[in-house]
Amino acid sequence: MVTLNKKENFMRMINREIPEYVPTYSLWWAFNSPSILRGVRNEDGTGRDIWGVESVIDSGGINPPMPKTHDFILTDITKWRDVIKAPDFSDVDWEAMAKESRDAADPANPFGGGTSSGYFQPLVAFMGFTEGLSACFEEPEEVKALLSYICDFQVELAKKYIYYYKPDFGFLADDIAHERNPFLSLEMFQDIIAPFWRRYYSVFVEAGLPMGHHNCGHFELYLDDLVDMGVSFWDPVQSSNDELAIKAKFGTNLAMCGGMEGRFWKDDTTEEEVRTAFRAYMDKMAPGGGFAVFDFVPSDEPMPGQSEAQWRRSRWTYDEFEKLRYSYY
Repeated sequence: MVTLNKKENFMRMINREIPEYVPTYSLWWAFNSPSILRGVRNEDGTGRDIWGVESVIDSGGINPPMPKTHDFILTDITKWRDVIKAPDFSDVDWEAMAKESRDAADPANPFGGGTSSGYFQPLVAFMGFTEGLSACFEEPEEVKALLSYICDFQVELAKKYIYYYKPDFGFLADDIAHERNPFLSLEMFQDIIAPFWRRYYSVFVEAGLPMGHHNCGHFELYLDDLVDMGVSFWDPVQSSNDELAIKAKFGTNLAMCGGMEGRFWKDDTTEEEVRTAFRAYMDKMAPGGGFAVFDFVPSDEPMPGQSEAQWRRSRWTYDEFEKLRYSYY
């Protein structure tokens, strides 16, 4: 008999317990961050963030807006102190801001978020990938000094966030991997990035809150460090990672939030092929806990940008999930 609602079931999983049924998860649950961190934005999301980085819509029309890939605000890592300035938020009404966020959230869903835009991502937004990665090789101490400055700022905000927003979990998004490989070696990650992730996570962990991390791509190289820092769930778990090996190694200590990837399907894939593949995926990932499927309900017709074939596959997958989700625990 089902006794836990969606929120309670998800919280049980990220507290490293066996859920009552296969949980669902949405990245949107983790986006309840202070509105002041958006910077100055237009209706379409373009504009400048709090550090002065401009985001634009890609020339190919890719949305959401991303940091410009030219005209970087920082061209010499040794000059970062002249360029990167944390904003003054001393006069912010945190109670009003938190109430606005809470009032807008669906109480049926977990309420999470944080105050960090990451550490690797700001570096390459300031400098670009080529110069940012080169700086990690050529001037690692300057990179660490910059990231320490950012971390000092974000940690102080995180303490206020926890007090006023009262989140169910904390969250950090810092994409540091490509489809095939991470951007940094393990040694460089542990030297330059990991100390700041750890310091930021610790604010939430010490407050008794579970932590989640968002990282696309081939990320498994860093998972030992992630779990040691206190992180209990990760999204999205993409197929370039060895999902079964990760599950066997970490069990419920690191919940994997994802779902079978549909980007490799062909338009002529049959309904039975989709359903069979999804059942096999659930049978592989769900037993023993530590796994959640993205929270989704297919629309009644294709959404803008979604093909008829994609829409049909989403409906078949959702229907199969509803049949299976109560079968494993």
